[in-house]
Amino acid sequence: MVETAMQLAEEIIEGRRLSRDDDFRFVVEENLDELCRGANTIKEHFRGKQVELCSIINGRSGRCGEDCKFCAQSARHHAHIEEYPFLNSETIVKDCKKHVEKGVRRYSIVTAGRALNGEEMERALEADRMMAEEPIEICASHGLLSQEDFYRLREAGVTRYHANIETSRRNFPNICTTHTYEDKLEVIRRAQKAGLEVCSGGIIGMGETWQDRIDMALELAELKVNSIPLNVLQPIPGTPLEHQPRLSQEEILRTVALFRYVNPEIQVRLAAGRNTMEDRGIRVFQAGADGAITGDMLTTSGNGIQEDRDSLLALGYEL
Repeated sequence: MVETAMQLAEEIIEGRRLSRDDDFRFVVEENLDELCRGANTIKEHFRGKQVELCSIINGRSGRCGEDCKFCAQSARHHAHIEEYPFLNSETIVKDCKKHVEKGVRRYSIVTAGRALNGEEMERALEADRMMAEEPIEICASHGLLSQEDFYRLREAGVTRYHANIETSRRNFPNICTTHTYEDKLEVIRRAQKAGLEVCSGGIIGMGETWQDRIDMALELAELKVNSIPLNVLQPIPGTPLEHQPRLSQEEILRTVALFRYVNPEIQVRLAAGRNTMEDRGIRVFQAGADGAITGDMLTTSGNGIQEDRDSLLALGYEL
């Protein structure tokens, strides 16, 4: 007898966890509404009705030497973006305070490049120390840092580090060749060793298979990360993926549900691409998501903070 999505959801609530030995055909074969209902049941059991909103600031833009095919900030591509060195601390802290006033829960400096170091790292730590005095959780995303840098971030008040694995181990070389999948995993281990929580997910819609998405969801479960951000590729002119077809809303919802079935107790957060969906992506919160990046992304625009707050509160969610 084939399990329905709701039967599987109940088993997960009772303690079952999906593994690489399981049959994942239900993700694409189950009726979409039933699949989402099961994912939402799992989410509400483990995560309640809360939705966490976070925001980011592009602390250093462009001139990146890596060759990630999705990214407009790579110097190896030809996207037209604003380029600038690391922002001053006053600019970052002022922006952080604006987000505090708007009710955002987390705030992160994100920087382009293989790793932040030298004087720019010192400026980031200075900004982190200043922001840590505000009533908001501080995150950071600065690439492939050393173990010592992670200890310094924690001492400066950072509580969570962002390091996407981007896709599956199999597919990663198709997306990036200047660093490896293992480099990504090592950064996550270093952050965890320093006592930081980890936010790690990836991008869907880069030409990966369903098996790649399943493998990524399982890898993140094994890594025991704290938050999984899912980005929907926004094909940017001047990048190698500029002509990649956009995913349908149904495929996005099925992917969100997949990550909830595999990671029942972990936050699943929607990032880039939500504003291209019907109703600005509100349905993802009924398919297993319980977090979102709100406001603008690094090189693309996002949902407005007040718009997100109003929509989520109207649906009965707690922020």
